Parts: sequence; structure tokens; C-alpha cells
Amino acid sequence: MFGIDWNNPQTMWLNYTNLALGVVTLICFAAVGYNIVKELLEQRQKHNAMDRELKDMLSAQGHAMEIPGLGWTMADGGEPVPPPVFKRPPTPREKKQ
Repeated sequence: MFGIDWNNPQTMWLNYTNLALGVVTLICFAAVGYNIVKELLEQRQKHNAMDRELKDMLSAQGHAMEIPGLGWTMADGGEPVPPPVFKRPPTPREKKQ
């Protein structure tokens, strides 16, 4: 196989050593590939968890959050500020009149 004489007593030890090194190399590649895939999946899960936490926090009352044993706290420690009311920009028809 592949031009290697496995029965030659002079090169038998070299062939077995090369075979063992090849197997070790394949095992190492498999281990590195497994850990890369595992790390990418963990990062994706962490990112999704952060997105869910952010959505939950934003869907709550602005920057106020409830902390068990402390009650409702706010990031700036002040009173809730009403959201700004934006006026609609005038349309071109309204400008002419």
C-alpha cells in the first residue's frame, strides 16, 4: 500500500513509527476541530443570552429594574423621565400653505 513494504525488517520500525505519528496527528486535528466548534457554539449561546437579557431589560420600564431585597432601582438614581415627544416634520404641502 502506497509503495511501503511493511514486511521489510530494516524499515518496519520506521513504518510503524510513521503510522503512529500519523494517527496522533489525526487525533490532534480532531481535538482542535472539536474545541473550535465547541467554542463557537458557546459564544453563540452567550450572545443569544445577552440579547434576551437586553430585550427583557428594555421591555421593562426604561432604565429601572427590580433587584430582589432592594426594590426598584434606577441607573441614574432619579425620577422616571417621560419619553421625548417628537414632532412630525412638515410635509412639502404643509410648507406651501
